[in-house]
Parts: sequence; structure tokens; C-alpha cells
Amino acid sequence: MSRAAFTLALGIAVAAPVASQAQSMAGSMQGSMAGMDMNGMTMPHPAKKPTARRPVARKPVPHSAPKRRVVRSGPTSVGRAGPATAKGMDDMNDMPGMAMAPASVVPPSPAPAGPEPMPGMDMGAPGAAATPAMPGMDMSGHAKPMATMPGMAMTGTALAAGDAPAPPPPTDHYADRQFPASEMDRARHAMMHEQGGRSFAQVMFNLAEAQIRNGENGYRWDGEGWFGGDIDRLTIKSEGEGVFREGVEAAEVQALYSHAIGPYFNLQAGVRHDFRPSPTRTYATVGFEGLAPYWFEVAGALFLSDTGDVLGRLEGYYDQRITQRLILQPRIELNLSAQDVPAVRLGAGLTDAELGLRLRYEISRQFAPYLGMSYEAKTGRTADFARADGRKPSSTSLVAGVRFWF
Repeated sequence: MSRAAFTLALGIAVAAPVASQAQSMAGSMQGSMAGMDMNGMTMPHPAKKPTARRPVARKPVPHSAPKRRVVRSGPTSVGRAGPATAKGMDDMNDMPGMAMAPASVVPPSPAPAGPEPMPGMDMGAPGAAATPAMPGMDMSGHAKPMATMPGMAMTGTALAAGDAPAPPPPTDHYADRQFPASEMDRARHAMMHEQGGRSFAQVMFNLAEAQIRNGENGYRWDGEGWFGGDIDRLTIKSEGEGVFREGVEAAEVQALYSHAIGPYFNLQAGVRHDFRPSPTRTYATVGFEGLAPYWFEVAGALFLSDTGDVLGRLEGYYDQRITQRLILQPRIELNLSAQDVPAVRLGAGLTDAELGLRLRYEISRQFAPYLGMSYEAKTGRTADFARADGRKPSSTSLVAGVRFWF
């Protein structure tokens, strides 16, 4: 055999195994890289050859373990959805020039499963479950106020405080649509008269008592009656005192028009006439009475006499309930004068004062007997007039009486 023939036979013997190995590597690479994108780049498929290629062995997947797509943000994420399969990793490691990262870089267990990320989503920390992001929201754990979200209208109690006026109340009546307005006005007027516009009357004596003094036992009364409605009333007041077996020392009657100026107070105006002491006097009167805060009954008045004298009066009392029927009532009355009136033995300033304390028991709401004490004192020029007449300017009395109304 010549040298040329030997060289040719040796070349054929060496080339045949190399060609077979190259064909086998190409078939393996095609099986492992099929359907995979490398960072958005699609690997070209090799041209088909008439020769049959060796099938790629795949590991069986148990039917009891469903496949789950895994989202990772680490360096092992490949392509669109997740990491490469174990078989693909092995084949790629076998490819010349394709060295994969060491096994220590890949976490030992997959991250929690979650949906595939979509545009406009902030996945927060690696491995966190994906949540669709909305405009104006930050999925990293810091939510923005709802009012900043576009297209979201705030309603109900979520509205911000404003200064818009309240809607006007309705002024019509539904029945007016079916019946004549004049007939409905007449019916409403009758209803108001029957349910709250009627006239009432009451007579009440807060004091009706006997006074036991040292040597001068006497009596005293203080009461009023009224007739009318809730707004306008005619009021008659009377008070006075006297001594047994000597007669009445002081007595007056007031006739007043009373008009409500609020839920708790009435404004009053009228006349007052004094029957005792002599000479008699008649006064123009203007005053008030009502219920003050903390349930104090108060009243006050100014009096202008027919001779030009000006007098004043303030009084008040308070009902302190000890039980539902036992009531303690402190009371005070002050009388004043703008000038000296020697004819009726009055001096300028505070003429006299009365302080009383009475304990009553309500047998019924309308009838309550009581016991108590009363202190009366004249002051200033009025006390001087009393001494000049041979009378004491002050006295203390035990009182027993009854409070009643009907």
C-alpha cells in the first residue's frame, strides 16, 4: 500500500466518529433549547435533516404534583416566566461555551407561587405575592389617600368638611295637593288649637302660713293665678301679711299681662294696687318671672307710683328634693326704694329683706303642708321709721302652712 492510500484511510477512520458525535450533540441541544428565550432572544432552530435524531430522555412527572409557575427576581429567572428545568440545565452545562451559574446561587426551595407580573405592577420585595397595581397606589406597603386616586368620587361620610348651607326645609304640605289650601289651613289651625293652642288656668299659693313670733303671732300669704295659653296670659298676683286680732298690715294685688319671651321666661306688665298701709298707692308695673338655670324660680319687678315714687322687688326660691315627696325650699325676697317715702314709712335703698327655709311633704303634687323658719329685717331709714313707731326692725318666726295649687 502506498503512503497516499494509507493517509486517506486513516482520515476516513478518524472523521467518522467525530461526525457522529457532532450530530448527537446537535440533537441534544435542539431538544433542551426548544421553546426557551434567553433574555428575550429566541434561539434559531437548526435546519431539519433527513437523518433521525436521538430522542431526549425526560424525567417522569408525577400526576399528583401539579405544575406551578414560579416568579423569581433573582439571577436564575430566564425568559418570560421562570427558571429553566433541571434537564435543560444539565444539557446547557454540557454545551461548549455555555457554563451555568453554580448550584449554590439557586435557592434550595422555590419561592411562593404567585401570578405572573403584569405591566403597572409593583411587586415590592422579592418573593412577595403579586397584587395588581392601581393608579395612585403603591404596592410596597405605603397606600396613598383614596382622594388622590383618579376617577374615585368621595361620597357619604368620606366627604371632606365643607361650609355649604343646608337644604331648605320643605314648605308645602302633601295634603294641599289633594285638598283646597284654605280647607287645610282651617284644619291645621283647629288641630293646633286642640293639641297645644288651648287656654289653661292655674291658681297656686306658694305661701299660706301662720307665723309664730314672740308675742305677735301673725299670718302671711303669697300666691298667683293665671289664665291663657302658652304665649299670652292674664296673671293676678297677691301677697300680704297681718297680725291676729289686729288685722292686715300690708296687702297688694297686681293685674299683669304676661307674654313668653323664651322657653323659660315671661315678660309682665300691668298695674299694682296697695290696700295697706294707708294711704293707698297705685303703681305701673313692669317685670319678669321664670325658671333660671339650675331650676331656680326667680321674679323681679319695678313699680312707678301715681305720686312718682319708684320701688323695686327681687325674689326667688329653689326646690331641693330630698325624696320624691319631701322637699326643702330656701327662699329670699328683697324690696328696694329709689327715695324716701315717709308717708308709707319707707327709706331709700334696701328697705327690707326676708329669708326663709321651709320643709314640705307632698301628700299629693297639688297639696303639701310644710314647717319652717322665717327671718325678716328692715334696714336703713326704713328701720329708723319702725323704731320711731315703737316696733322692732327685725323678727324671727316659726312658720306652719300649706302649699297648694289647682
